[in-house]
Amino acid sequence: MNTVLVVHHAPSPRLRRILEALEGGLAHPDLEGVAVESVPALATTDDHVLRADGYVLLTPANFGYMSGALKHFFDRTYYTCEGAVAGRPYALCVHGDDDTSGAVTSVERITTGWGLRRVAPAVRLTGEPDRGDLDAASEVASTVAAHLLG
Repeated sequence: MNTVLVVHHAPSPRLRRILEALEGGLAHPDLEGVAVESVPALATTDDHVLRADGYVLLTPANFGYMSGALKHFFDRTYYTCEGAVAGRPYALCVHGDDDTSGAVTSVERITTGWGLRRVAPAVRLTGEPDRGDLDAASEVASTVAAHLLG
């Protein structure tokens, strides 16, 4: 069975709703055969990363950058997982009050270094997430799982 790891930092009600949408997209009945492991960024270990076949990343945009929690996750796991995860699919979802570009760029630099394969453009959400935003988050997560199923 393939596994998608959702690495997230969701400290606010808005981000928790987005996280629920991501997890809901991975629970779609057409994605039978894909297990989901959803772990807060500060609790994610090398073993989580190495066991997973694909990744969904969720972060707020804080001061023009990814959250400190997601950055700490990458700092802890980068060199241990470098080379071992190349080619695996991933998607990114970023939420900010007004601008997400710095956060997206910073995450994409690291995922490029790991050699991950982006399977959809980053979902960039600002303000209060509406139904369309949550649907976009759900869709991007299911895209990662669909790539694992071939």
